[in-house]
Amino acid sequence: MKPHALIAAVALTACSGPAPDTSSDGTMTSVGSVERKMAPPKPKPAPDYAGRWIGVEGMVLDIAPAPAGVPGRYALTMQWDLDNKGSFDGVAAGDTITFDRNGIRETLRPTNGTATALKYLAGKTDCLTVKPGEGYCRDGLSR
Repeated sequence: MKPHALIAAVALTACSGPAPDTSSDGTMTSVGSVERKMAPPKPKPAPDYAGRWIGVEGMVLDIAPAPAGVPGRYALTMQWDLDNKGSFDGVAAGDTITFDRNGIRETLRPTNGTATALKYLAGKTDCLTVKPGEGYCRDGLSR
């Protein structure tokens, strides 16, 4: 075989493989393969905590979706002890709602009645607790 023919045959063989994937849903690597990018997981919707939650000794928590209708935002109205009540803006973070009360960041967490540390809520199953001694249940005391 002549040298020109040999070079042409080698060049044709090198170019006869499949074309590299050039789609736009990945990043081309140095060896010609494509690294596929996974779509980020969709965020879980904010929990539906809207409604009245009852504590003990006059403690009550009312949760409403924020007036602006922004998902994951809540309007909280609460009486958290015998002497203190107020309204606060709540923000969903996973299955919790955070809010600022009197300069302190507080968090409502889903729990059961035992986790509230309030003996009158023990045995309840659908509760939100801020801290031991402050909790509210949907199936709480009579309304």
